[in-house]
Amino acid sequence: MPDHIHILTTLPKTMSLSDYARTIKANSSKWIKMIGKEYELFKWQHGYGAFSVSPSILKQTQQYIKNQATHHHKQSFKEEYEAFLHAYHIEYDRQYLMTE
Repeated sequence: MPDHIHILTTLPKTMSLSDYARTIKANSSKWIKMIGKEYELFKWQHGYGAFSVSPSILKQTQQYIKNQATHHHKQSFKEEYEAFLHAYHIEYDRQYLMTE
């Protein structure tokens, strides 16, 4: 997707979530900028979202990620993300949601 990615992974027990996100962002930024000049201005947004997934819905989650382009024809990622936060009663500050 042009405006976000989903990563389904296990988190090493020796690493905090914030360190993991920082490592993914730093390494992928270096990598994409090496691909070509058109990516030299690439940057990640400041935040990230992270959610745990039960092993019982792992296959369903993999299918969602694989078919996310189809999902986002019906609803934008921002709309879907906000609906998810509401459905699971996750508090957030709107001013920090999907900032540029």
